Amino acid sequence: MNYYPPAGFHFLVEFNISGQSEDVRFQEVAGLTVQMQTEELAEGGQLRFAHKLPLRTQYDNLVLKRGLVLNSNLIKWCQNAIENFSFQPSNLMVKLLNEAHQPIGVWNVVHAYPVKWSISAFNAEKSELAIETLELCYHYFNYRPA
Repeated sequence: MNYYPPAGFHFLVEFNISGQSEDVRFQEVAGLTVQMQTEELAEGGQLRFAHKLPLRTQYDNLVLKRGLVLNSNLIKWCQNAIENFSFQPSNLMVKLLNEAHQPIGVWNVVHAYPVKWSISAFNAEKSELAIETLELCYHYFNYRPA
């Protein structure tokens, strides 16, 4: 049996706060990255190397891009945080889907809240969609195959 890695273009993002189907459609998800921080410890008398000891995990911000959605509950959530400094963290799931639209892998992102919202440049010389970018800070994620 041949194994083929899944395509990275068929995915879904689900927020606990969103009630609109448009709020799950993104063209790009980035930032599902975890890295172990380490601390160097020099051992007396050993000059060739230093021991690297694990400290804690560090997670990048989650970056979501999509075409601008009007009257979005997700953007209202972002605006409330950014404009009113009223943060309501939410969990979300990023699901990688197969050709039958079934999840084959799920990343559960815990305690996410918006830290940046931006809109792409408007340019009268180009025929491009208006793209909004959401950047979310979060505590951690865990992965599970579906």
